[in-house]
Amino acid sequence: MLSLFSSSSFMSPLISPIRLSKRIYTLTSTSISLHTHAFAGNPLRSKTPKPTDPFSPTSAFEILKTRLLNSNHQQPFSPPHFKVLPFLKGRPLASSSGGDTSPNWHLGWIGLVDCRDFLSECGVQLSVESLVYLGSRAEEDEVYWAIDVSEESALVSQLGRRKFCFVELRTLMVATDWAHERAMSELSIAGHARALLEWHNISRFCGHCGERTVPMEAGRWKQCLNELCKKSIYPRVDPVVIMLVIDRENDRALLGRQSRFVPRMWSCLAGFIEPGESLEEAVRRETWEETGIEVGEVIYYRSQPWPVGPSSMPCQVMVGFFAYAKSLDINVDKEELEDAQWHSREDVKKALAFAEYRKAQQTAAIKVDQMCKGVEEGQSLAADFNVESGELAPMFIPGPFAIAHHLISSWVNRGSTIGDQLPLAQRSNSLSNL
Repeated sequence: MLSLFSSSSFMSPLISPIRLSKRIYTLTSTSISLHTHAFAGNPLRSKTPKPTDPFSPTSAFEILKTRLLNSNHQQPFSPPHFKVLPFLKGRPLASSSGGDTSPNWHLGWIGLVDCRDFLSECGVQLSVESLVYLGSRAEEDEVYWAIDVSEESALVSQLGRRKFCFVELRTLMVATDWAHERAMSELSIAGHARALLEWHNISRFCGHCGERTVPMEAGRWKQCLNELCKKSIYPRVDPVVIMLVIDRENDRALLGRQSRFVPRMWSCLAGFIEPGESLEEAVRRETWEETGIEVGEVIYYRSQPWPVGPSSMPCQVMVGFFAYAKSLDINVDKEELEDAQWHSREDVKKALAFAEYRKAQQTAAIKVDQMCKGVEEGQSLAADFNVESGELAPMFIPGPFAIAHHLISSWVNRGSTIGDQLPLAQRSNSLSNL
């Protein structure tokens, strides 16, 4: 079971700007509709280079080995240029720029030579196996890598002197301006990198024979070292269904609360897929187990990568559904949820209207800016969801960074017959398991 809440032109000598793909944003009075969800739309993954391409994982890895062997080379390398994003215990390196009231965060891309020198100062030699391929931008002659430096705590002070800091990905998620093309793209890159590095951390040994594994094809997959086994191990995505359960007759939506939620926050129900069941079956089972509500019609909405889940399951994807209730009496499983209630469309609409998502985003951005300047204390985000009068809002729902927000706001703005407005093929596929 799982429930979710789902620029300035700063230039640093250590940071390379990335030309980013186009996104479209639609703002209404009660919601923010993103055509690309947070963590999706990674510009480095838009095209897979052919094996013979100098920007492919295999070709780039061979060039990487050559350059690292030439450790005394101090001159700028010829293209492709390599940029590295360090991670410390799941936190990407970041920097901040802008004014005190509207700072913008940036990923802390470091040149290959700088990365090698930083690690050398810590008494560590940079190895090719420690770098994981993220993708390339052929038009920029650049290839991007990630590295886990969790064992090198001395790097924190070195990078801190350059106004860099390691920031929790969830904090960057909230701090991201969802209308800002660069920030949304960098968030998706950071999410992809974190998922890959966490997967490498939990797949150090073969699940079949227990022997050690080694990265292959620039870290895109791993292989068991046991000559009698030699299993190939690839990152696997853990699908999670997240559903807005709708009472069509009474024009209400079912929202739940977990004990770990901040006060007054409600969200969609969600849960993991079990072996041998379809996505639609998982929606029905999870809803029944958590709330005692029986679901009939299930309609697919959208999906969202979710790399900010537990480190034991780093590669999650949230699969969003609308689900129509066949029964209405709630019986909450207290081991799963703190509470679950039906909420009218009008109440949910009010929650969307007065939850100050922009204020929360700006507060988180200021927090990141303070961290990069060496100030650890930041304002609590839980206090940012207040009505304009200063009174606490009766309820609020997750922000635009989560697919839960878009499931809820789509229902609020499109009506109780939302499924009728989806493409025919999408609706028919959703009904196939009834």
